[in-house]
Amino acid sequence: MKNKITDEIIDYVSILAKLELSPEEKEAAKSDMEKMLDYIDTMNELDTEGIIPMSHVFPVHNVFREDVVTNGNDREAILLNAPLRKDDSFEVPKTIG
Repeated sequence: MKNKITDEIIDYVSILAKLELSPEEKEAAKSDMEKMLDYIDTMNELDTEGIIPMSHVFPVHNVFREDVVTNGNDREAILLNAPLRKDDSFEVPKTIG
């Protein structure tokens, strides 16, 4: 293992993650983190020349529809649903005294 994780790093990470680790869990976390960092170093050794970077493994397409008004501005039809009405608006009970 090239990467060494210290007890201070484990303590700091556990504070950030709001974890209380036993001494055995700290040792296991140190070992796991060292293995992860070693694997990242191995990945960094790969030749990625000519490889196009991507943000997602699968192609992402815009799934949103166009923002087009479909119901128009039929104020009278909308106000027919109002339990109380004042002029051309919904009337609601007063909430601030």
